[in-house]
Amino acid sequence: MDFRLTDDQRALKAGVRELLEGRFGREALRAAVEARALDRGLWRELGAAGFFALRLPEADGGVGLGLPEAVLAFEEAGRVLLPGPLVAGHLAAGAVEGAAEGEVVVTAVDGALVEWLDEADVVLGDVQGAVPVRSVDPLTPLHRLPGAAGAGGTAGRLSATGVLLTAAEQLGSAGRTTEMAVSYARTREQFGRAIGSFQAVKHLCAEMLVRTEVARAAVYGAAVTGDPVEIAGAKLLADEAAVACARDCLQVHGGMGFTWEADVHLHLKRAWVRAERGLTRALAEEAEAAAL
Repeated sequence: MDFRLTDDQRALKAGVRELLEGRFGREALRAAVEARALDRGLWRELGAAGFFALRLPEADGGVGLGLPEAVLAFEEAGRVLLPGPLVAGHLAAGAVEGAAEGEVVVTAVDGALVEWLDEADVVLGDVQGAVPVRSVDPLTPLHRLPGAAGAGGTAGRLSATGVLLTAAEQLGSAGRTTEMAVSYARTREQFGRAIGSFQAVKHLCAEMLVRTEVARAAVYGAAVTGDPVEIAGAKLLADEAAVACARDCLQVHGGMGFTWEADVHLHLKRAWVRAERGLTRALAEEAEAAAL
């Protein structure tokens, strides 16, 4: 079986990357951090481009593609740290009027947490008593629900598809931080040499690449099979890759990586938040153990 991307899939991936890099580059990212508000214009552009309606049948006004294509699109969204309840919006396409077109912002209860509650037009799930909490990620405002809907339970958790799309976002972030580390290692000099020539830095970058590619194989494979157990494994690997690659990227950047001006910390903070979305590590490990 040939698991390589088709020409159409590569074109889709390139098209989404071009759209997001043009519309949500570094300046827009930094502006979003300062504003801490959802860009409704960008949300509608995503809808017009078919981002939310990728898996909606053409007869219903969608693009008519499958889960593998949606994974490719969400990987690109994760790469640029695109903010907003993207997964909920995608899952709501066709079920909530206006969601597919980006005219309506939809969020959903996920365990004990709800993202972008104050910005959402429609909320899927009961949010009675939800209180705002300080989010480690400045681009992901959060509310927490009282009681046990949350911490370790499965109530209100994302569907398997939502979990996989979150894993795809994590994969995109891991790929981006790997690129950032390699680029910096090639240009930053110490003792008259690029730091990328030092063995310790080489090993860090190599380990980042291995983590990312292992996660990529798992995420892409789960997108083809749609198997819940494989999706749980993909989420585990993608979470690990996103968090560990961001940390290693920070180490490659050295003291500069710890500053607010560096984008590395935004990837690390988003990776931490996504790791608690859908299946947490504990729930994913339980799913894998039960299957074994």
